[in-house]
Amino acid sequence: MSELVAKASGHVQAEYHAFHLADSGEYAQPSFQPENGLIFSRPGLAVVLTGVNSGPVSLTVEVFRRAVPPPGSVEAWDEVVEYSVESVSGDMRVAALMDDRPELPVLTPFGPGHYRIRVHARGRDHAYDAHVTEPLEDYLLQVWPGQQEPDLVYRHSDRYGQTTRQAAHEQPEQVAPPAAPGDGWKRAASDRLHRRNA
Repeated sequence: MSELVAKASGHVQAEYHAFHLADSGEYAQPSFQPENGLIFSRPGLAVVLTGVNSGPVSLTVEVFRRAVPPPGSVEAWDEVVEYSVESVSGDMRVAALMDDRPELPVLTPFGPGHYRIRVHARGRDHAYDAHVTEPLEDYLLQVWPGQQEPDLVYRHSDRYGQTTRQAAHEQPEQVAPPAAPGDGWKRAASDRLHRRNA
């Protein structure tokens, strides 16, 4: 049986259609190839895609000691994907590109290694590409230690995810931007997202 070891809710600031799950000091974005339309990663950093270009989104984090059983129903969510991430430091947390980290639990409290993360999302089509001041999107992250495995898709239903998945399959993998999170990196990330969703 799964054992919940930490749970908290809050807001995270999305920038350039994303927020991050990052080990301390990790800024270099992975190559842009979000085949499941919701999350992609490299060791030490994962990127969760948001519909809004910038602004707060609501987020709940649940960390478990063991695998969480498959959800009984996912009708309350637009997108639900189970995905493997790797923490290099064992200190992976929710992070924002241009804002302070929200006060949420460490996602990888059992040390470095592979974890499974079930990402739930809803509302990404409500204000696509907008700059918002109030949260219009909701996310639930359920995390536990687990071997690297292929994605498990429980639900794909929003238009933003469909567009992103289609673009990922039609275009070659993009080279990652420079490691430093300066203006060039931000501009490159924004340009890539706008090209894919034009």
